[in-house]
Amino acid sequence: MEWEKSKETWRVIEKLKKENFEIVALEQTKNSISLDQTDNGCRFGKKIALILGEEVKGLPKTILKKSNKIIQIPMYGKKESLNVSVAFGIAVYKLRDVF
Repeated sequence: MEWEKSKETWRVIEKLKKENFEIVALEQTKNSISLDQTDNGCRFGKKIALILGEEVKGLPKTILKKSNKIIQIPMYGKKESLNVSVAFGIAVYKLRDVF
């Protein structure tokens, strides 16, 4: 699995879109699709780039606007965020079933 860290995420997104990647952001928004629903009609392209943000601030709106889909991990209780590495692990584990 390839990964990349960049100070200018939008440049990486534009490059990946040209390479036919579907940009999938992991973030809690009013328009995000629950990770539980990804196997019920939410289909992805063959190549996806999963974009994660900071644990506290999340992803900037500019990045969310450039994303093809926004997914979120359903949260129960009082906590509203997970450690970014834990969130990545949960998302990748679930998304592997969607293909």
